[in-house]
Amino acid sequence: MRIGLIAMSGVRAHNEQLTQLGLTLPGFVDRNRIVASLPSLGLLTLAGLTPSRFEVDYREIADLRELSTLPDHYDLVAISTFTAQLKEAWEVADHYEAIGIPVVMGGIPVSALAVQTKAHCSSVVIGEGERLWPQVLADFEKGTLRPFYRETAPGGFDLADAPMPRFELLDPAKYNRLTVQTSRGCPHRCEFCASSILLTSSYKLKPVENVLAEIRAIKRIWPRPFIEFADDNSFVHREHYKRLLRELAREQVRWFTEADLGVARDDELLGLMRDSGCQQVLVGLESPRRTSLDGIELKTNWKSRQLERYVTAIARIQSYGITVNGCFILGLDGDTPAVFDDVLQFVRDSGLYEVQVTFLTAFPGTPLYARLQAEGRLIQPEAWELCTLFDINFHPRNMSAAELQRGFLGLVRELYSAAETQRRRSQFKERLRRSPHFGRRATRQTSPEPVPMVQNPEPVTLFLER
Repeated sequence: MRIGLIAMSGVRAHNEQLTQLGLTLPGFVDRNRIVASLPSLGLLTLAGLTPSRFEVDYREIADLRELSTLPDHYDLVAISTFTAQLKEAWEVADHYEAIGIPVVMGGIPVSALAVQTKAHCSSVVIGEGERLWPQVLADFEKGTLRPFYRETAPGGFDLADAPMPRFELLDPAKYNRLTVQTSRGCPHRCEFCASSILLTSSYKLKPVENVLAEIRAIKRIWPRPFIEFADDNSFVHREHYKRLLRELAREQVRWFTEADLGVARDDELLGLMRDSGCQQVLVGLESPRRTSLDGIELKTNWKSRQLERYVTAIARIQSYGITVNGCFILGLDGDTPAVFDDVLQFVRDSGLYEVQVTFLTAFPGTPLYARLQAEGRLIQPEAWELCTLFDINFHPRNMSAAELQRGFLGLVRELYSAAETQRRRSQFKERLRRSPHFGRRATRQTSPEPVPMVQNPEPVTLFLER
């Protein structure tokens, strides 16, 4: 039997003005080209769980183009999607179901909109899929696929049991980086974030040995890979990560991850990150304004309490030669038209090497979506195709949608101009030359040589729902 794994890749923004800016401004990520350039780690993991009696074919929808070109020689199709492509994923599922090929769908937006999705496919997988996939296959072979599969075990899936993803299914020439998951979940609960809330309620770690095995599997295909850790928030349990980083330093890879500013408190951790090849850390700063940060982290208001540490934490991380990609969300309830100048000034004052700005986006299943819907502030409540981070689909509280759009465009023109980009690069290099931390070795480091720093790593795109 042959299983087709189809990843919905190539998210495209509808904002034409931002599209045009993306074509002309260096450093600005153009959402109208394929920015979801990473393969679907979820589907590759399911492939790793699939018995050898099944033949597995991994494809990306961006390569298949039109529905008429979809391969039809499968016995079963599994589809994973982003929210912005959910309706397109439904169309693909409709196509296969119409020709008699059953479809199983999963992913974060599918978990949030399971009933709506079921109208387009045979089965819906809700939440973490690793423990459910073997049962899906067993039921498929018996001809008894259930409409819904949901993880019910206390604590969910244990990452110690995670299979080796089938990296060999990929074309090495197509990707400039691959993903490895070292943890799942996040201790924070941000109102706008779908990932941790919908997949798991706890923070989970993958054993160091498993992570290293996956990296070595990748290296057998790509000898000197760039690794992106597919984590919501790395380094929450520091001693675990220090052990991982000491071992990772032996592998001679370059890598990127997402984390919170807590990493700046631990010099040993920063040194190990530097020596093991960390090129950049993406940090969700969200806003330089306390009124905008207030309340967006729902447990302890953690984001707001960190504001006074922003500048010193960024400087500390970057003093180790690790660039910080600071991410800001525009359109938060505390934002006024003054926020655009505030962000620009903060970027200049803080010395951030890289910066990313997006619109506040209400993803289905998030507390933000529920609140904005209750307040009647969603412009098109089910326009999932606008969940791109670069399209406006809600009424801001303290400005009009048109003011948000104009201010965002003006900020983008400034932030990604050649002059501003060069200023950030030059400032980073100058401060690094004076840093006592760059070029040194972390304590207890066991790597023969630190991995060289790349002064201009490629911009990294934020995916809140990956």
